[in-house]
Amino acid sequence: MANPIRKLAGQTAIYGLPSIVGRLLNYLLVPLHTYYFAQTADYGVISELYAWVAFLIVLLTFGMETAFFRFLQNEGDKEKAYNTAFWSVVGVNIVFYATLLFFNNDIANALLFEGHNEYVVLLGSIVMIDAITALPLAKLRAEEKALRFASIQMLSIGLNIGLNLIAMIFFFSAERPEEGILFILLANLVASLAKPILLYDHIFKVRFIKDWALYRRMWIYAVPLVIAGFAGIINETFDRILLKHLLYDPSIPESLTYAESQVGIYSACYKLAMLVTIILQAYRYAAEPFFFRQLQNQDRNTIYVKVMNLFVAMVCAVFLMVSLNLDIFKHFIQKEAYWEGLKVVPILLIANVFLGIYYNQSIWYKLSGKTQYGAYITIAGALVTIAINVYYIPKYQYMASAWATLIVYGLQMTLSYFLGQKHYPIPYNLKKFFLYLGSSLVLFWIGSQVQFEKSILNHFVHNLLVVLFVGFVFALEKNNLKTSKGH
Repeated sequence: MANPIRKLAGQTAIYGLPSIVGRLLNYLLVPLHTYYFAQTADYGVISELYAWVAFLIVLLTFGMETAFFRFLQNEGDKEKAYNTAFWSVVGVNIVFYATLLFFNNDIANALLFEGHNEYVVLLGSIVMIDAITALPLAKLRAEEKALRFASIQMLSIGLNIGLNLIAMIFFFSAERPEEGILFILLANLVASLAKPILLYDHIFKVRFIKDWALYRRMWIYAVPLVIAGFAGIINETFDRILLKHLLYDPSIPESLTYAESQVGIYSACYKLAMLVTIILQAYRYAAEPFFFRQLQNQDRNTIYVKVMNLFVAMVCAVFLMVSLNLDIFKHFIQKEAYWEGLKVVPILLIANVFLGIYYNQSIWYKLSGKTQYGAYITIAGALVTIAINVYYIPKYQYMASAWATLIVYGLQMTLSYFLGQKHYPIPYNLKKFFLYLGSSLVLFWIGSQVQFEKSILNHFVHNLLVVLFVGFVFALEKNNLKTSKGH
């Protein structure tokens, strides 16, 4: 029988395909957007809008994806668990959208998008559709229909990217950059609308089940996850929002442009740290149902440890590849005005390594049902995020945001480890963790000290270091990827 680690790797590849392709294509949109939005402030507006998307998705899905996976195991009735979770999400979204339509002008003014309430309405429409379709997509994951899941996501992504290209190349006007922002939102809306059409059998045929006891249990389980998710998004995206609002001085109107410019520079360079995030997203789609399926496996802790080892090694390799090749990756950002922010990329890459490790560790409170601890950890992280950003952004601008991200993810990783060992012990191999992380940092330092006059020599040495690290990891982990009779 195939090793479950190999099965997880295969499913990660399939589930992650749309995420990987989509984000790589977004990589290709970075040069497009930074070329047409020559003013960093205009790109900053787009970045802030999509920072709000992350907040809203967490709020509007209301932790029901994870609740569905959890109660699917308990109830044994897949349709009952799914229908309950689905109608919970629909109810939350109806209230949200009605509020948005009624107060859209006030919301736009509060967010400093005065005169552009259309941004708010379009953004709200996108997140509502994405939130409602999240549960049907989760059901496909639970049923291990990875190919259909990937196909739907790929089509939506393809539409978004294609319409983006058409709009920017053929209709964008440098004199009216606000129209370009509108084009990007409209492209996203059309792409999102494709998903409910393709998921019609999981949306339009859903029965309403009046099992209020199940509703109550699922909501009790989900509420801490929402709090944890919301606080987590503060750690991931709130810095872009705070940058704008803390650097803007109402008494100096032109400071709004400067604030948006800082957001634009930071966001463009943040995208260069996206490769770790891509892997993490792909991994999460497959890992969550995989971890829950191991509940009845007596060797589950051994599997969790092996998965952690491989994950740490993988993200450390990506950190090395990107950070040692920044002089190549920077050309994805077309305008040199954005390049001043490249110094944040290695910091953010390591921060996302910590985030990935934290996510792996977080399985202990999901499996044990002690989801309140996830809320405690992420709330602590959110408070530290806000404190560092509020105190240091006025002095250090986006550098404060980058270091805050690293500190907070490191803090969450550490807290989760110690709490997990107390409440749901998993014997993680700390020696391997420090070995992989430490060796990647040492190799990064060595590479950063190597500076030849000819760039080709720099590239050769830097990538040789990456290859050495990958070879080192493979030598230590190859047995974990082999087929095992025991699993």
